[in-house]
Amino acid sequence: MPLALLLSVAGCSRSSGDAPPDGMVTLLNVSYDPTRELYEDLNAAFAKHWAATRGQQVSIQQSHGGSGKQARSVIEGLRADVVTLALAYDVDMLHEKAQLLPADWQARLPHNSAPYTSTIVFVVRQGNPKAIRDWDDLVREDVTVITPNPKTSGGARWNYLAAWGQALRVEGGSEARAQAYVEKLFRNVPVLDSGARGATTTFAERGLGDVLLAWENEAFLLTREVGQARFEVVIPSVSILAEPPVAVVDHNVDRKGTRAVAEAYLAYLYSDEGQETAARHHFRPRSEVVAARHASDFPGLKRLTLAEVAGDWRRAQATHFADGGLFDRIYAPRAD
Repeated sequence: MPLALLLSVAGCSRSSGDAPPDGMVTLLNVSYDPTRELYEDLNAAFAKHWAATRGQQVSIQQSHGGSGKQARSVIEGLRADVVTLALAYDVDMLHEKAQLLPADWQARLPHNSAPYTSTIVFVVRQGNPKAIRDWDDLVREDVTVITPNPKTSGGARWNYLAAWGQALRVEGGSEARAQAYVEKLFRNVPVLDSGARGATTTFAERGLGDVLLAWENEAFLLTREVGQARFEVVIPSVSILAEPPVAVVDHNVDRKGTRAVAEAYLAYLYSDEGQETAARHHFRPRSEVVAARHASDFPGLKRLTLAEVAGDWRRAQATHFADGGLFDRIYAPRAD
């Protein structure tokens, strides 16, 4: 997909095909920003698989935006059959705020219902004119950083926690050192977009910032679609193990009669075909066999776990992202 079109669809919904004919099963996958290209391919492959094995046609619609915003839309009535969000906390909210699925939803599928993983990397302009190599470079006075808003974007929360974690885990690191580092980093952020794709637009199309903090797949998509003549991916020495989860929304599938196909759709993500598709879109597969085939596509780096960085999502939310939390106290929009 050309970059202009790729960026123009940020924050919108789309269908995998034309309006479905009578009798066709339809699903709605509510996801976060940088998965639209992945699910376009997966939806087409699953529809072919379902027709071949069950003799039934299925059409899968997609909705994308900031992960937290997408979760709120489902809570407020968007009839998602499945959610494929950026972090488990946003899916937990579907249970806690609206009882749309059970509390133990992560136990339903392998790897805590996260069929692929990712991490956070840097994108810089061609030639890396500011010589940005690692996290210490992001807090230099001559560097501006583009990242979305952790209050609305799941990717931004992973960005924030990757920054926090590397400062916490370096030799001599501490909570105080991590807070000082993150506060200094956000002084270099000129604008906060609501989602990851919006931040990519700000960096790539509006030309703001020296470095974009991005999902690994988003970074490689940008360089692939635009070309390495404009951007380069920089792999930091350490980042975070990001585990985007998936879940069936029980309340909705039972009302719509779509449980069987919705469950099969998510199970398909763990199949060889699903894992291959994920790897082609630069999401790191869980399958060791598929991961070995794509080993050269995924740079080696140390990835800190959420447990190492912040304990769990409930603690991370209360400490950093809740109203009045640490992020609210350290971030002030720039006047310029």
